[in-house]
Amino acid sequence: MYIILLGAPGVGKGTQSKRLMTKHGIPQISTGDILRAEVKKESTLGKRVKEIMANGELVSDDLILEIVERRLSQADCAAGFILDGFPRTIPQAEGLDEILRRLDNISVKVIEISVDDAEIIKRLTSRRVCGNCGTLYSILNKTLADLIPCEKCGSKDIFQRRDDTEETIKKRLGIYHETTAPLIGYYKAKGDFHSINGLQTVEEVSADIAGLFAKQLT
Repeated sequence: MYIILLGAPGVGKGTQSKRLMTKHGIPQISTGDILRAEVKKESTLGKRVKEIMANGELVSDDLILEIVERRLSQADCAAGFILDGFPRTIPQAEGLDEILRRLDNISVKVIEISVDDAEIIKRLTSRRVCGNCGTLYSILNKTLADLIPCEKCGSKDIFQRRDDTEETIKKRLGIYHETTAPLIGYYKAKGDFHSINGLQTVEEVSADIAGLFAKQLT
């Protein structure tokens, strides 16, 4: 079960990744998480990344691809993986193709979770987070008072992240449409591309994803 999850911020990729991880025991791979972990460990790679960011530069595609190949080569990826948030651009997708060829010609399913911008803005501006344990909540059908205290840890520190304001979300969506959305055409042309309606319930989206692998898992 090798998966690339595509979709704009707020479509539910993280939620579906966690469900797949729990059900099938395959790792969710986020390049951002890897970079932060390497910086924290102060590894050789982490020091390179830290220096790049300290200089206000972006981590190059070559370095990102090196990181991804190293991660996909680890034993826990043998039975499958979920790439969440990678690739972000056509050059990264082309580099990933080369990596997958080197790794025994791994064939991936590309799954787009599709949600329109208006719904994404509504979802993300309604999102609140516990400052203590990180649990996410929504005020779409509740008031902030209904969420306090946090049901997981009892904290009263429930707040809106700075990047969940409408202005910031619109900027993020603009970047997504400009740089990442072209991947949809790229993967459609290659085959094994599937678009799932993200306006459904979490359970319905999960069922649609499971259906893509039904024959493979029986």
